Amino acid sequence: MMTSKRNLKLLAAVLATASMLCAQETRTTVPNPSSNPQDDSKLNSSVVPDAYALTGHFDRIVVIRLKYKANLLDGMNKIIKEQHIQNGVILSAVGSLRGYEIHTVSNREMPSQNTYVKNPTQPVDLVSMNGYVINGRIHAHMTIATPDRVIAGHVEQGNEVFTFAVVTIGVMNGTNLDKIDDKTYR
Repeated sequence: MMTSKRNLKLLAAVLATASMLCAQETRTTVPNPSSNPQDDSKLNSSVVPDAYALTGHFDRIVVIRLKYKANLLDGMNKIIKEQHIQNGVILSAVGSLRGYEIHTVSNREMPSQNTYVKNPTQPVDLVSMNGYVINGRIHAHMTIATPDRVIAGHVEQGNEVFTFAVVTIGVMNGTNLDKIDDKTYR
C-alpha cells in the first residue's frame, strides 16, 4: 500500500513536470535588428521638436475578423493590402489566441534591445491592440491575458487565433505618418 502511494505521488510529480515543460514560455533577448551604430550614437537635433502633432481624420473604418487557427499578423497584413490601407490607427482588438509571441524593449540605452517572449501552447484572451499602419506596414502592440497574468508587447508572427479575433483600424488618407515610429528621428 505504501509503495502504491509513493508510486502515485512520483507519477503525479513526473506528469506535472512534463506538462510544465511542454507549455514552457521562452525568452530571448537580442539587439534590435534595425540598430545602426551610427544612428544609435547620434545626439538629439535641435531641428527635431521634442513633441509635434499630426492632424487628420478617418476616411473609413475597417473591421478585420480572423477565424480559428488563422495567423493574426498574416491576416491583418492580407486585409491591409486588399483594402489598400497605407496609413491608419489600430483602434482596438478582441478575441483569443492559441499561443502568443511578442517582444518588448529590454534596456534603456542605445542600441536598443528586444526581448522576445513566446509560448505557442498557452491560450490567452486578446484584451486589446493599438498601434499604426505606416506606409502599409503594421506597428502594433497588444495586451493579452492568461488566468494568472497580463502580458503586453509588440505583436510578432507566432500568434494563432483561437475562437476568433477582431481588429478595428481607422484609415487615414492624406496624413503622413512616415516618422511616427522612427527612433532615429531625434
